[in-house]
Amino acid sequence: MSRIGKKPVKVAKGVKVEKDGNDIIVTGPKGSMRLYVNPVIKSQIKDDEIEFTRGSELKREKSLHGLYAILVKNMISGVTEGFSRKLELVGIGYRAEIKHNMLFLNLGFSHPIMFQAPEGIKIDVPTDTSILISGMDKQLVGQVAAKIRSFKKPEPYKGKGIKYEGEFIRRKAGKAAAK
Repeated sequence: MSRIGKKPVKVAKGVKVEKDGNDIIVTGPKGSMRLYVNPVIKSQIKDDEIEFTRGSELKREKSLHGLYAILVKNMISGVTEGFSRKLELVGIGYRAEIKHNMLFLNLGFSHPIMFQAPEGIKIDVPTDTSILISGMDKQLVGQVAAKIRSFKKPEPYKGKGIKYEGEFIRRKAGKAAAK
């Protein structure tokens, strides 16, 4: 049995969880989120926790069992605290700024790169070389961070590019090391 799916998901104070057919709706201080749950996984809302059960021991049902438990847990923490990712720009002349609700990135190309954040995502630029992405949907926050990082991935020789905060860039020796 799924160890993650076996444990009931705790509902935080101030969060309202409802069931609408196969959908689970989580509402909290930051907003509301909806998740479709596959009919093979049954969910029950009891007091301040949600229990997920499955009908059989098929591998697909086992994986869905843990998946939906974690997705609902992420939704609950998303509507209460939210999620954020921080990106760092490394390189001379690399900067980020917000103009007219768009992110402008100078990454050494002949033109600045413009990026419009999707609905539900907030992008802040605390300093020229850091970008803070926040929102209540964990998957969307990670996807936006990955998209921004893809504009200029860190290269292995000097480490220039956009990297996640705390990410270790494995460096390579250049031509001088060959002699």
